[in-house]
Amino acid sequence: MKKALALIAALILLLSMAACAGSKEDTQTVGSDAYADLKPLELVGADSTGKGAAGQIFGEYVASRVAEITGGKLTIDYHPNGELGGDADLIRQMQSNDIQLVVCQTAPIVSFIPEMAVFDLPMVFSKYSGDTIDKVLNGKNDFSTSLSSAYDKADLHLLGFLQNATYRLTTAKRDLSSLADFKGLQIRTMDNKNHMAFWQAIGAEPTPLAWAELYIALQNGTVDAQENAADTCVGASFQEVQDYLACTNHILYCNQICMSKDAWESLDPAYQAAIEQAVADAIAYMRPQLEQIDKDNKKILEDGGMTVIEYGADFFDEILALPAVQAVYDDINDNQISGLGTLLVNELSK
Repeated sequence: MKKALALIAALILLLSMAACAGSKEDTQTVGSDAYADLKPLELVGADSTGKGAAGQIFGEYVASRVAEITGGKLTIDYHPNGELGGDADLIRQMQSNDIQLVVCQTAPIVSFIPEMAVFDLPMVFSKYSGDTIDKVLNGKNDFSTSLSSAYDKADLHLLGFLQNATYRLTTAKRDLSSLADFKGLQIRTMDNKNHMAFWQAIGAEPTPLAWAELYIALQNGTVDAQENAADTCVGASFQEVQDYLACTNHILYCNQICMSKDAWESLDPAYQAAIEQAVADAIAYMRPQLEQIDKDNKKILEDGGMTVIEYGADFFDEILALPAVQAVYDDINDNQISGLGTLLVNELSK
């Protein structure tokens, strides 16, 4: 029943998305002469998010808007929820141009673009507003320019980031009211060395595990906990197998969208502009909703029986003051991303 309610909620949001898109006749360029002489073209897009998660809705909105803007001349055959593989599989297929467009969170990109470890810096975004973060990530500045160049070197083309100062949270079978409660916690993480280093720094025992195996692992106690955004937790019905929702806010919940560099460079400039407009429209549409989506999904988890744990500033200060956490921060900034974290903080602080 809970799974059905979550799917219904996602369907309602998708229907409202379509209605909103239909109200943009004054800004879209359906049937524009810019595309009249261009050959019809279909791209393949994908994500591996949970059903109804923001990443899925984001990608499907972009696909819908591209078709609208170009009057159906450019379309994106979009495959959500891991239909074409997990994140690493999708990125490899995109680099080889078998898939042209991928939406995913920032962590899986690190294996392909080391500079993306800037998003792994512990709690680096936690004191800034969604507007400030968006200005830095999607604006024109030294940080965004450096990051775009890093994508280019990996044969990818960065299109944008979707976030609104919402974060990854921790669900567990254990009450995590204090830092001491994390000691020995067996927590599933993505296969990301920096995420694992952070959890180890606060005393937990992280282990990577395939997404498809996670629900059963939580159900049978193979692992005690996992960390994801609230909408992903709802999509996976973790309220059925977890007792606590701890608002650890350790990593920004941020979805990136990018393309194969070869595919991007082969597009007519008019098609490139259509994709850029579609991404901008999708970000503008979804950003105001992300905070509400976060609240709504936390409520679904709570109504499903989970106890929500909120922390004060002293909890985060305690974590950031740990020498082991400081060492993780310094290792990422100094050894992995050549000081890009310093550049990020400078831009955020302006």
